[in-house]
Amino acid sequence: INGVEASALAPHRIAGLGVGYCPEERGIYASLTTEECLMLPSRLGALGVSLEEIYDMFPNLAERRRSQGSRLSGGEQQMLALARILRTGAPLLLLDEISEGLAPVIVQKLAEVVTVLKRRGYTIVLVEQNSRFAAPLADRLLVVEHGRVAFEVAQNELANKQSLLQQFLSV
Repeated sequence: INGVEASALAPHRIAGLGVGYCPEERGIYASLTTEECLMLPSRLGALGVSLEEIYDMFPNLAERRRSQGSRLSGGEQQMLALARILRTGAPLLLLDEISEGLAPVIVQKLAEVVTVLKRRGYTIVLVEQNSRFAAPLADRLLVVEHGRVAFEVAQNELANKQSLLQQFLSV
């Protein structure tokens, strides 16, 4: 990461290199309020998003700012998990299955936010089984099968390689 070998580093050292991780299981502190969770990140880097910007991006969180994490819906918890890493200012975001199990309206909102983040200069690695969600967002798609890249396609090639992509993604 920026010339530093990070594979053997402790997670807090990797975060210190500017990596924000949004885990599949969300990692919400159930006893803290939404706003308390958003105030936890220790630094606001150059890309750090202010609390007001977070509330503009995620109006649901503004409405639920005083609610405990345990009282948020799954979609609100996912928004909070993403918002929390945006507060750090990390320029590299690792997003793990952020659309899993969420209502379509929440998935659409997350897609809008990811699009905005791309425009702002974030580098985003999105691990996602929902190809309908991921494909329009990606500059490059990699299909991983048994731990190896089985197929790779650039966004501008997607239309021409749709049938091949479907072969890999069909169940």
